[in-house]
Amino acid sequence: MRHLRVGVAILTMGNRPAELQALLDSVAKQDLPPAHIVVIGNGSPLPPLPHGAVGIELSDNLGISGGRNVALDELRKLGDLDLVVDLDDDGLLISPDVFSRLAELHTGDPKLGVVSFRVADERGRTQRRHVPRLRVGDPARGGLVTTFLGGGHSLSVPMLDRIGGWPDEFFYAHEETDLAWRALDDGWHIRYAPELVLQHPYTSPTRHAVYHRMVARNRVWLAKRHLPALLVPLYLGVWAALTTVRTRSAAGLRAWAAGFAEGVRTPCGRRRPMRWRTVWRMTRLGRPPVI
Repeated sequence: MRHLRVGVAILTMGNRPAELQALLDSVAKQDLPPAHIVVIGNGSPLPPLPHGAVGIELSDNLGISGGRNVALDELRKLGDLDLVVDLDDDGLLISPDVFSRLAELHTGDPKLGVVSFRVADERGRTQRRHVPRLRVGDPARGGLVTTFLGGGHSLSVPMLDRIGGWPDEFFYAHEETDLAWRALDDGWHIRYAPELVLQHPYTSPTRHAVYHRMVARNRVWLAKRHLPALLVPLYLGVWAALTTVRTRSAAGLRAWAAGFAEGVRTPCGRRRPMRWRTVWRMTRLGRPPVI
């Protein structure tokens, strides 16, 4: 049985050269060497890269979605691949067998489209938001889920050939959910594999200045693009209520409201609502697309 060919995609804004080098060192130590590595300077110059890594410096920051699509395009040009692994530039693969275990998972399930890593800090702690389940429970419990983590995951290339890549319009926030919903509707599986760890510093999503606006706008776009018409107001109503209760900052709430309004009035790409059987499948997996 042949080994699956792995391509690695890393985005950086040029502000973490030491962390990027440590990540590339951990990639080089994998017992299943990647076929190709592409590093995208997202609107920034790149530091020197190790031999074999392809660097692309973009003149503008295209966001997470746009940058990852550039990486995907380059990986396709470089040669045949079975899997694409996306990694945060300040992450670290602490085990040398991550890629080989990924290959085993994908080989064992031909309909496995996405594998989500467990993100843990230096002390092994996993934040609640880094567990892709509605009911978090034990972060070390894996299984089939309805979404995945952007910081560390694998994507099946045959799946990408069918459903397409990242939603360029999103720039930042909920781009993983958009891809996940398309994958589920096409019949692919998404697995949370906590034994595959990406070490990552403790962070808060609100460190990004555009967080509240992008989260709101893109959530509206998710509903407009993918949900059956009956679920759109329910989904958005639930999230509006949750955000009102959870947000402690008046400025953050105003930014969220502005983003919500922007999402309502602006186009978001082609609408292709998921089938009701996908809604039921997501419900059985523990997260119906209303929350």
